[in-house]
Amino acid sequence: MKFNIHGKKLDVTSSIKSYIEEKIGRLDKYFENPDDITATVLIKLRGNNQVVEVTINANKFVLRGEESNKDLYASIDKVSDKIERQIRKNKTRMSKRVSKGLPNDFVLDFEEKEENDNVIVKRKVIENKPMDEEEAILQMELLGHEFFAFKNVETNEVNILYKRKDGDYGVLEVK
Repeated sequence: MKFNIHGKKLDVTSSIKSYIEEKIGRLDKYFENPDDITATVLIKLRGNNQVVEVTINANKFVLRGEESNKDLYASIDKVSDKIERQIRKNKTRMSKRVSKGLPNDFVLDFEEKEENDNVIVKRKVIENKPMDEEEAILQMELLGHEFFAFKNVETNEVNILYKRKDGDYGVLEVK
């Protein structure tokens, strides 16, 4: 796996680079051609915490993980474990894509430690009344949710409002 490692408000030393390459590099065993894969690693400071963001762009999949901790090395360990869990957890979904004849970047013959298929356990019907973004933020905060779907009164399109990890808001516009 190739690495693109950079820091924001932080100098990335050679020891940090080698630790990242060692920890994230152990994910090579899950890829068919790991030399064709690039992992982008961003290290930044958020308050007292050191945040590590890892994005791995495979041909048909994007794996992403973000972890923060006061100890940089602990953040690197946690994000590596998180991405490995993503691969293991989605093994059955990825193997279904392969059985349909779609190209695959992953080696799927590893042993699965835990059997936990995600299933839909709840379905909700929501009233989709037109509102502006400010009203949607208010509704989402009143409900205590991390996201909120609404029909934007200005564009007459369905939008998804979500709360970002930094406390700000984002909007997904569905076309």
